[in-house]
Amino acid sequence: MLSRLSPFLRAAPLPPPSSMAARVISRVLPSITALPSRLSHAPPHRRFYALASCAEVASISGRRIFVSGGGSRIARFGGRNGGVVVAAERREYRKVRSRRVAVAKKSKEKELELSVKICLEEQLPEDPEILDITEIMRLNVPMAMKLAFERLNGSEYTTRDTVITDVGGYESVELSVLFCNDEFIQKLNKDWRGEDHATDVLSMSQHIPELKLPILMLGDIVISVETAARQAEERGHTLIDEIRILMVHGLLHLLGFDHELSEEAEKEMENEEELMLKGLGWKGKGLIHSAYDAEANGASCDHPSDALFLFLISQRNHISELSKDRKRAGSLRFYKPKFGYIFCDMDGTLLNSKSQISSSTAEALKEASSRGVKVVIATGKSRPAVMSIFKKAGLAGKDGIISELSPGVFVQGLLVYGRQGREIFRKNLEPTVCREALLYSLEHKIPIIAFTEDRCLTLFEHQLVDSLHTVYNEPKAEIIPSVEQLMAGVEIQKLLFLDTAEGVAGTIRPYWAEATGDRASVVQAQPDMLEIVPLGTSKGGGVKILLDHLGATPDEVMAIGDGENDVEMLQLASLGVALSNGSEKAKAVANVIGISNDEDGAADAIYRYAF
Repeated sequence: MLSRLSPFLRAAPLPPPSSMAARVISRVLPSITALPSRLSHAPPHRRFYALASCAEVASISGRRIFVSGGGSRIARFGGRNGGVVVAAERREYRKVRSRRVAVAKKSKEKELELSVKICLEEQLPEDPEILDITEIMRLNVPMAMKLAFERLNGSEYTTRDTVITDVGGYESVELSVLFCNDEFIQKLNKDWRGEDHATDVLSMSQHIPELKLPILMLGDIVISVETAARQAEERGHTLIDEIRILMVHGLLHLLGFDHELSEEAEKEMENEEELMLKGLGWKGKGLIHSAYDAEANGASCDHPSDALFLFLISQRNHISELSKDRKRAGSLRFYKPKFGYIFCDMDGTLLNSKSQISSSTAEALKEASSRGVKVVIATGKSRPAVMSIFKKAGLAGKDGIISELSPGVFVQGLLVYGRQGREIFRKNLEPTVCREALLYSLEHKIPIIAFTEDRCLTLFEHQLVDSLHTVYNEPKAEIIPSVEQLMAGVEIQKLLFLDTAEGVAGTIRPYWAEATGDRASVVQAQPDMLEIVPLGTSKGGGVKILLDHLGATPDEVMAIGDGENDVEMLQLASLGVALSNGSEKAKAVANVIGISNDEDGAADAIYRYAF
């Protein structure tokens, strides 16, 4: 069944498949559950069919698929976010990993084989809760099928499509259930329905009455566990409850129920949903009933179908307000990371214009870290400054994003810390450059800060010097009034001039760009600051040193920055994101330009590109 979503699945153990079939290996759940059959009109002679390999099942994928005996078409949608029945002529989807179980009746009397395959879409991570749900659903789905078939024989319906009538006349029934995320189900909606948004459930019919097969191929039920999780939270029940409700809704669609045909059809399907859930002893209301409840506080409607329609439109409008490429906050558990590392700048990137990490950015960092992505800070700041900022945001310490044991790149790549927080690289300025710059500061009364490991030193008091501590969280500068005293017994990694943006651009930078010659370099991270650093060093160089130490490659890295000092890092990374508030030099080399730091640009980049 779902092998038609991907012809590259195979079940084990089987003879060696073709090289194409071997590209994905399915995990098979071999347990078999015996369900006695009470279905009428079964053929007198029964035999059990072993489940075909995926390659064998895929052999019918090239045939035309029909719904209700009609021509190939894209059909109806419903459910809270638009549960859908789709019939199509061809399938070309991404590969899936499957869990399969054959449910066979072991009675000596008339028996019907129920073949159910539970699959996880390839990009859906092996989340423990989802894996537990797949174990439960491999038993729950056959239970629902059996009850639904029994009700078809014992009930009178006025609106159901009867193309499937005598289920007992088949030797076996096949059904596949695929769990996926919003991104995958959105692609299905776009490809087959022309609607570029996610839904909670899709039903894809595979029944071909003209073939007169002994196997009833019901089709595929595709469920977005991402949407299901949101709906479960909104409705006050568990994820397994919501997935059962969606599965029942999808199964009824495959059996010919369609709540969009008329008000009568809607009522009939709603009633069948409620009876199915009650008969199975499952919690929750049917999907149609839940849609009415959700709309109860909205606009009044003359007909229930109007309420459902308005609710679906409101949901679709809500979805359209979000970027189609951006994952929702809290949804990263349903996606595999694209990168092993995210290297982030601080000022102008993780920090907003108030030099704070916003709650949205903090949540994005925690969520990415919880999914196994290593967030590494690469900044011009000192390590104590970074620790102070992250502590204020509740992100420091053993279980936080950064601690004394974390790797990181600090002071423009001049101090690099590796595994267990141990220093693996240090580069110092030439003493002659330091002496000249300190004398220049005294002569022109322009404040200067000397960064020496975890300390900041300066020559005189100044409000700009104070702001480096109060605003930017750097260690409070120690005032040492003599150049000789300041330089005695210390190694200086970089010097930082503080002035107005006009003073830096018009006077300080032109002078020191020339004065340093081939002894040092000048770089800017902020318009009102100029940094003098050792020649040939950069933040990107520090990142490269750290990656080599960790045994990682740039292909595993996503980098986010904004400043001129981030250029090399953005170029090095597999994906470089420059925020829109950044320098033109950074934006020129970035792969992508994100929104600004005051719009939580770093968080947006994580949700949009990292998974």
